[in-house]
Amino acid sequence: MQNAPYLTSEALTTFIRTALAEDIGDGDHSTLASIPAEARNRAHLLVKGEGVLAGVALAHLIFREVDANLRVEQRLADGARVQHGDIAFTVEGRSRSILTAERLVLNCMQRMSAIATYTAHLTGLLAGTKAKLLDTRKTTPNFRICEKWAVLIGGGVNHRYGLFDGIILKDNHVDYAGGIRAAIEATHAYLAATGRQLPIVVETRTLAEVQQVLYTGGITRIMLDNMAPAQLREAVALIAGRFPTEASGGITEQTIAEVAGTGVDFISVGALTHSVKSLDLSLKAY
Repeated sequence: MQNAPYLTSEALTTFIRTALAEDIGDGDHSTLASIPAEARNRAHLLVKGEGVLAGVALAHLIFREVDANLRVEQRLADGARVQHGDIAFTVEGRSRSILTAERLVLNCMQRMSAIATYTAHLTGLLAGTKAKLLDTRKTTPNFRICEKWAVLIGGGVNHRYGLFDGIILKDNHVDYAGGIRAAIEATHAYLAATGRQLPIVVETRTLAEVQQVLYTGGITRIMLDNMAPAQLREAVALIAGRFPTEASGGITEQTIAEVAGTGVDFISVGALTHSVKSLDLSLKAY
């Protein structure tokens, strides 16, 4: 697995078991009713679109959880560029087990592949700049582990995983706290009182707020939210390398290259995980 602290065996096992319980309930009755217990068969994962494959390693884990005796023969790895007609892997064993695992494998891989594909596309648009592509917390509840993993497979970088492993002081935090300085100072007091060490990102909406962050200091990165390219250039010049910069808000594939050209260090795009169309995959008997 790629280097990400949330991708633990325990977390993935919990996800898989919860997802299987949601789908199977008290039994896969379609399969139990129609397929003899002793029947054995095989199937392959057929790609029916073009993109970047993701979720192969997860499919191995799902098949193993359903039936440790299923045998998976991998032909393509996560991150492979695929086209219509490619075979990602074959699986062989008890027919009932293959059928019970089928939909969870497809649901995960189709969405993960879509995210990896779009991430790879946007990352390609950043070529020639120093900007790195970040995901966000705009993810599907209880499916974040797979979506964040898919971003890594596509060549992107994970932002914080959740609310617990990093601090982002966004506009509402700043407004509720009484301003930039008050929010940062309160955050430092909280971290000292609780004995925590967490990165602190501060969202700014104007050059005046950027100035306030620079005056206050004590943060990890400055987020430049919903700024036009000209304003981004001004902000980057104002910050002058004192802190890493992140552009966010409404960035699309049509605008991302121009945003990267302003000199920002990171670009966060919520659409990586909230607005993708699944890659067409199918598990077919053969």
